[in-house]
Amino acid sequence: MPRPAQRVVSLGYTSHDPLLALGVRPVAVRHWFGAFPYGVWPWAQRQLGDATPDVLTGEVSMERVASLNPDLIVAIGAGISKAEYTVLSRIAPVLVHEATDSAYGTPWDRMTLTLGRATGRLAQAQELVAGVRAAFADARRRHPAWAGKTGVAAYHWSGETGAFIGADTRARFLVELGFRPTDAVAALSGVNDFYAPLSPEDLSPLDGDLLLWVSSFQTSPDLVALPMRQTLEACREGREVFAGGVLAAALSFGSVLSLPFALNALEDDIAAAIDGDPATPVASAREAGLAP
Repeated sequence: MPRPAQRVVSLGYTSHDPLLALGVRPVAVRHWFGAFPYGVWPWAQRQLGDATPDVLTGEVSMERVASLNPDLIVAIGAGISKAEYTVLSRIAPVLVHEATDSAYGTPWDRMTLTLGRATGRLAQAQELVAGVRAAFADARRRHPAWAGKTGVAAYHWSGETGAFIGADTRARFLVELGFRPTDAVAALSGVNDFYAPLSPEDLSPLDGDLLLWVSSFQTSPDLVALPMRQTLEACREGREVFAGGVLAAALSFGSVLSLPFALNALEDDIAAAIDGDPATPVASAREAGLAP
């Protein structure tokens, strides 16, 4: 029986999160964005410990991967081509996304379980997945009124405003809490799409019971000044929550480690936003300038 992988190269932009959650410290990680050491964000730094993985940026260098002498290459969420897969397979076994998923669309739970099997830690992976599912279930029990309400995860950057849709991690975060997308946003979802830009003249698809902005604090002044945002009932009634900086990244990673981090940080604000009282302060909306 082959022994579990020991030297793992993580080429997926977020696959190092579940590996670290499993106690597997990759010999190399793929940098996505952010300036944290080794491309590891705060929710996973404890699991990284004193490890010092190589940080891979830009296009995948086959020579550099080979020099790391891996016994497993994780390319789930890496967007590699068939030609790159062929070359990498000559170096070590390569894990890629399932045919039913898009290149960057593997759900967090399936990725965690797949990596658990590949590293001989399936039982641990199952425990981790069960723990995250339980955290969301507990939140739903604490807030039964959320079930069936509409919620939209939206963005605003580079002058474009739109919604995260379908199986995107930011959209799924709200679904896990019991929300459903507005009918207009649900109608935008394509098979492989994860966001949909909207006409600047009509942002009404975003007008759910909850409007969660996933953006950056650098763009929040533009969002505050956006004229059509102010036509939304969610804006006028104080039903906006803002996830910027580290929280925006946590929702974008959508991993077994980042999702509980985001849930813990956002639950109180979501509750405040949709408690039926427009006067209830929403801390994140105030910090971003979206609320007085």
